Amino acid sequence: MARPVEVLKGVDFDLARGAIAAVYGASGSGKSTLLHILGGMDSLTSGQVRVCGTELSSLNSDDAAAFRNRHLGFVFQFYHLLPEFSALENVMLPALIAGKGIQEARTMACTALKDVGLSQRLDHRPAMLSGGEQQRVALARALVMKPSLVLADEPTGNLDSKTGSVVWNYLLDLIKKNDIALVVATHNPALAKEVDSVYELTDGILHRITEKGE
Repeated sequence: MARPVEVLKGVDFDLARGAIAAVYGASGSGKSTLLHILGGMDSLTSGQVRVCGTELSSLNSDDAAAFRNRHLGFVFQFYHLLPEFSALENVMLPALIAGKGIQEARTMACTALKDVGLSQRLDHRPAMLSGGEQQRVALARALVMKPSLVLADEPTGNLDSKTGSVVWNYLLDLIKKNDIALVVATHNPALAKEVDSVYELTDGILHRITEKGE
């Protein structure tokens, strides 16, 4: 029988609404696992995760999916857009899943895409978009429901530095505009200049490195 692997050993983490935290760590350090646990996509063996006053482990699978849809947004290094859908249709999906009517979902998606500078790309499928444009569609999809918390896993890791800076600035602007909390896992030290707190994940333990003002 394979031995269980202990990925996270010591995580004590608080984030206020509207605050931005960056998490650094080597490949394989557990950054993605941490984000998956914060988002209720991976389960805990001990401890608890509370988001917006809700203990995630107390939810059944249907309630957890509904909670994620309403309160959480996810941005990944690889965009995970549905290739057969247009940019508009990809961004409409969270609103449709939440039970919004087609017209309301369309209006919400149009606004979200406008917010990331893609009003002229509504009907383009992912294959017709550049990498930076695809990631901006992914941002719009993550933000269309105005979540309380966005979890971003290497959101600029698949982009060149110039394009990554554009994407990061769109994300920051929208996070601040809508008072959304953000946890970003990254290898990019430049991102730390714009966040409220910086953490490092080493040997499964999360250490706070800096807080804004320190």
